[in-house]
Amino acid sequence: MNKQIIKTDQAPQAIGTYSQAVRVGDTVYLSGQIGLDPATMTLVEGIENQIHRVLRNLQAVAQAAGGSLADVVKLNVFLTDLGHFAKVNEIMAQYFCEPYPARAAVGVASLPRGALVEADAVMVLAL
Repeated sequence: MNKQIIKTDQAPQAIGTYSQAVRVGDTVYLSGQIGLDPATMTLVEGIENQIHRVLRNLQAVAQAAGGSLADVVKLNVFLTDLGHFAKVNEIMAQYFCEPYPARAAVGVASLPRGALVEADAVMVLAL
């Protein structure tokens, strides 16, 4: 198996033993992103800002892999408060167009660094 590690300074650097993304063939697995500002590595304030930052971070990694959010086929969203689900939908509409990716939204007790939202994705690139 030929794995290509994807890395960009336009998204937060990995804060653990993982890569920002891994490409195998035409599939790219994007690691979970929280609302860290890549320049300061600090968490942005508030749920709306964190959702935007998470999606911009995923977008940056997707672009580094040679794709875009339009190539995402599966998105997983993790929320510490499912009451923010409507806000996720509202903001997602600014980053994704139809046909939308498959998606799961999961309520969790906590996220790294006290984040309110995290998302990871699977992207498929045309060969």
